[in-house]
Amino acid sequence: MIHAIVRDRPTLLFLMLSGFFITNALIAEFIGVKIFSLEQTLGMKPVSFSLLGQNGLAFNLTAGVLLWPFVFVFTDLINEYYGKKAVRLISYLTAGLVCYAFAMFYLGIHLPPAGFWPGSMAKLVPDMNKAFQAIFGQGLWIIVGSMVAFLLGQLLDVTVFQMLKRKTGEKYLWLRATGSTLVSQLVDSFVVLFIAFYIGAGWSIQLVLAICLVNYVYKFLCALAMIPVIYGVHGLMDRYLGHQVALEMRASALRES
Repeated sequence: MIHAIVRDRPTLLFLMLSGFFITNALIAEFIGVKIFSLEQTLGMKPVSFSLLGQNGLAFNLTAGVLLWPFVFVFTDLINEYYGKKAVRLISYLTAGLVCYAFAMFYLGIHLPPAGFWPGSMAKLVPDMNKAFQAIFGQGLWIIVGSMVAFLLGQLLDVTVFQMLKRKTGEKYLWLRATGSTLVSQLVDSFVVLFIAFYIGAGWSIQLVLAICLVNYVYKFLCALAMIPVIYGVHGLMDRYLGHQVALEMRASALRES
């Protein structure tokens, strides 16, 4: 059975794409607890601007945004070659695995620590147990918001992608890939902030919308920057599968959707 899978290039490619998709999504969820300054990362001074009546805004983003652009690329490539049903399957599987991982973190947080462990790195971290709880114990509303936004974004992405492909055919890969990402991420950005912070933390709707727009500007620029990556990986996949097989797979994916 394993030999048959390895010899079947479309199946092996689907497994590899799915593995990268799930891995990137899981890592993005776990490192998303860290907030970093985009301006300082680029060697610039932090900016301060106002939007929708909210002052002191800057490009402070979660570390998870480093990986989500790659998730969007894999979404579009799986959609292009394997169709909407394949993306839905991987999206539901990823959401289930993320929930499972958070459940395991919850259990790990509530395990009684060994007597020596909390102070085992006192020079760097005064209390390792509290640090563990702070890093892995993300709030329930953040987890709920993230999962709802992820699934809505993915389902919207595949729908817009296939709609654009039916209108453009094999042309304009950049349009259907970038267009579907921009539409889905506008919804994703708002939903996760609305659930996690408007419902869960009592933030004002103006603050939620302002931060949503700041995050969306970053995602918009990332979507444009990823266009060459999409074309590059698309070309590699065509060469790996063979031009005729790749063409048949793309046509089949469109028909099934």
